Amino acid sequence: MKYEVEKSDTEWKTQLGDERYQILREKGTEYPNTGEYNLHFDKGTYVCGGCGEPLFESTSKFKSECGWPSFDDAIQGKIEYKKDISFGMQRTEILCAKCGGHLGHVFDDGPTKTGTRYCVNSLSIDFNKE
Repeated sequence: MKYEVEKSDTEWKTQLGDERYQILREKGTEYPNTGEYNLHFDKGTYVCGGCGEPLFESTSKFKSECGWPSFDDAIQGKIEYKKDISFGMQRTEILCAKCGGHLGHVFDDGPTKTGTRYCVNSLSIDFNKE
């Protein structure tokens, strides 16, 4: 798929560094309860760590006890959804719609009224304080 922001692997590695590259470009997962934004509840906007595109408002973030930052809604049109059957599971992968960066997965087991839980790697996002 073509994205608005496209770079070579070398360009992404230089920009992101090893850890972020592994998450955003190689579809990795950080260890649970280690991410900077897991228990982060300031007001503002969470943006893609690769291209800076706004993805989630802080009003949609909730404490999920799953070990990763969790949101019950995304900013309209900013997330791409792909079927993921890796590791013998069937899940829905979420990617930044602007650069294709891997963010995590979305599940239908959220405790809020939306019933949705966007489970996101802290290393895949940045935060812009309100």
